[in-house]
Amino acid sequence: MFTSQGPTLRELAVQALSSIEHGYDLLAPKFDHTPFRTPGRFLTVTTEALRPFGPFAAGLDVCCGTGAGVEALLPLCTERVTGVDFSAGMLAAAAEAVPEPGGTTVDWVRADARALPFGEAFDVAVSFGAFGHFLPAERPALFAGVYRALRPGGLFAFPVGAPQPFGSRWYWAMLGFDGAMRVRNLLWRPSFVMYYRTFPLGAVRADLAEAGFDVRTRALEEFGRRPDGSPHWRLVVARKPEPDRA
Repeated sequence: MFTSQGPTLRELAVQALSSIEHGYDLLAPKFDHTPFRTPGRFLTVTTEALRPFGPFAAGLDVCCGTGAGVEALLPLCTERVTGVDFSAGMLAAAAEAVPEPGGTTVDWVRADARALPFGEAFDVAVSFGAFGHFLPAERPALFAGVYRALRPGGLFAFPVGAPQPFGSRWYWAMLGFDGAMRVRNLLWRPSFVMYYRTFPLGAVRADLAEAGFDVRTRALEEFGRRPDGSPHWRLVVARKPEPDRA
């Protein structure tokens, strides 16, 4: 929940009526005091799930915000971790918040995630809590950019939650939020893309495969299972194939 150090209702309203970039520039100084920051438990669980695949030389946090994902990658990467975001305000907050440990370089790059400026530079990429900012039609460019950024054999990993049960409180809350956001974007410019129901696992897997990834998922058992036995959360692990040596 919001704390006394977080943004006021007026500040949130101004952010919501701004573009995504400017809105996050405004929110950056107080972002870590909002519920929008990825909870530490998700970061820890993802780090531990990726540990058997490492160590990695270089890691990338896509849409890094204030740097929580960069911190999660630091224990796994021996040389360099890079955070990329298109909000200068968020990058400034990240640079101030994330200490640079000895032996591992931390870089901050301002760029649009739909046009990542990297070529085969990383062994692992992660992203947390950012995919609602991309419309389904934008996913192919996003995934293609991550694919280019990874070295052969590199991993792209991120947690995905199971759909909320029909009729549950969270189902209606997310449906209502997305509906309100669509109305806002019809009536107000610039648009602010943020939806909770536009990143279904099946479609995401198909887009990752189309980009060239070999896609696997693993249950994050730390978050339990639903009554039907399916996990509440999965970690998507998409691997860029090694070149054919035949």
